[in-house]
Amino acid sequence: MAAKSNPFPPDLYRVIDANLNRLKEGVRVIEDIARYLQNDKALASRLKALRHQSRIDDLHNLLASRDSVNDVLRPTVASEMERSDLQSILIANYKRAQESSRVLEELYKIVDPALSETFKEIRYTLYTLEKEHLLNTPSTPQ
Repeated sequence: MAAKSNPFPPDLYRVIDANLNRLKEGVRVIEDIARYLQNDKALASRLKALRHQSRIDDLHNLLASRDSVNDVLRPTVASEMERSDLQSILIANYKRAQESSRVLEELYKIVDPALSETFKEIRYTLYTLEKEHLLNTPSTPQ
């Protein structure tokens, strides 16, 4: 997916970079659980394809805007440590990925409507996968 050269102010690239990373990280957690713990090749493959679809070809601007050291919410908060079982990890990561894809969808509406639509499709695919996956995953203590 190609983005226009410098369509956003630098501070907005920071938002895009954080949300793209969050989206891909959330999908990766779910993908690895499906692949290695649940041995679900079909689901893991769908998630892998979705993760690869989640990209923005503007690496220079994204990296130039990154400032993870000064992220005001970088320290872990108590709610981020509240995971009681595998299903709670899956839920947290589906929500993380869905929320991030929504942010990207909204921001790209102003500069690249086609890319915005891609992130919308990713979000709706995540809603579908979440329903299918969580209804078939027992909540077991880890």
